[in-house]
Amino acid sequence: MATFEKREKEKKRQQKKEEKERRKQERKANSLGGGLENMMAYVDEFGRITDTPPDPAKRKEIDISEIEIGVPRRAQEDEQPAIRSGRVDFFDSSKGFGFIREDGTQERFFVHVSRVEDAIADGDKVRFEVERGPKGMNAVNVKKA
Repeated sequence: MATFEKREKEKKRQQKKEEKERRKQERKANSLGGGLENMMAYVDEFGRITDTPPDPAKRKEIDISEIEIGVPRRAQEDEQPAIRSGRVDFFDSSKGFGFIREDGTQERFFVHVSRVEDAIADGDKVRFEVERGPKGMNAVNVKKA
């Protein structure tokens, strides 16, 4: 024998089931029709998502060898003079490094004692070359001017 509470729970369960079925039928009736075509999305030449397929007349061929994955190759830097001149901005001989400020551009370059050919000190006028180091451009082949 079923109690009143059990019958009420069963009624609610049945109502939920019927409501779910009714919503399912409603969605089916209002859908535009399934299929792959309605689900397709395209990306136009500006990177926007659109539902129209691309125009084959606007198609461009891409050379696969031009696609670079990772860090792009570095272009040859502007031709700088091979030997530059500047002043020693700071040099700590006990630690073995310092900085040279280039004449004209006022750009500072790191210099290590292993790359110095003559003994240098703060304020000395020097001539040097530059090369790329792990943290930027470094002065090498440093000589007093």
